Amino acid sequence: MALSPLPPFWAGYLMVLTALLGLVMGSALHCLSWRIAREEGWGSGRSRCAACGHTLGPGELIPLVSWLLQKGRCRHCGAPISWRYPASELTLAVVYVSLLLRFGITLELAQNLVLCSCLFCLSIVDLDVQLIPHRFLLIPALVRLGLCAWQEGLTQTGICLVRGAALGAVILLLVMLLDKVLGKPSMGGGDIKLLAMLGLFFPLMNWLLMVMLACVLGIAVALACGTKRGVAFPFGPAIAGAAWLTLLFGQEICSWYLGLF
Repeated sequence: MALSPLPPFWAGYLMVLTALLGLVMGSALHCLSWRIAREEGWGSGRSRCAACGHTLGPGELIPLVSWLLQKGRCRHCGAPISWRYPASELTLAVVYVSLLLRFGITLELAQNLVLCSCLFCLSIVDLDVQLIPHRFLLIPALVRLGLCAWQEGLTQTGICLVRGAALGAVILLLVMLLDKVLGKPSMGGGDIKLLAMLGLFFPLMNWLLMVMLACVLGIAVALACGTKRGVAFPFGPAIAGAAWLTLLFGQEICSWYLGLF
């Protein structure tokens, strides 16, 4: 564990702070994603009840706590509040703490917090409207390339950029071939761009592992959504989940696999 050099009290303190940050960011980013999916601006007014339009007060905006105290209902009209809100907050809290434990207090932690926050947002938008906004691809790409340039120099940054572009091109060619064979679209353009962007973050072996995990998770998402065979389903959340798991365990899994030969 990356926090093992710290005394237990300080390690626990950092974990609690990170979990609270994840809850707050989960609430804020879910709201942002919800508005983007409905083509509303981030500054389009305060949070409100989706059923009656009642503007929520401070006591109704405490991540997780407000939902529990209100028993999952709006205090104004009594309409049910979707379980997605607390689930989103808890999800990002778990993701943030897991990244802290994996990377410690490092620049890599900051980079991967940005990446996973953007993956979280695009997953919600993709689930709602089957669209991956470009902004959630551009932000982590710029952060990754900027950190790479600072830490490893322009040459490695160029290699990183070429790798992402090459992997994206390979995926595009495979998808075009599969579309020809099946006679229908097999993967959306947003998913291809997402996989290319993630090529900036992972070496080839780790990236291939991520793609395989995404396929497995994609089947699970399709089943969970009740998607019928042959009907398009949002693949972004599966890719996002696979990227998170690869960040946490990818290096160890790849090292174990290569050690078999």
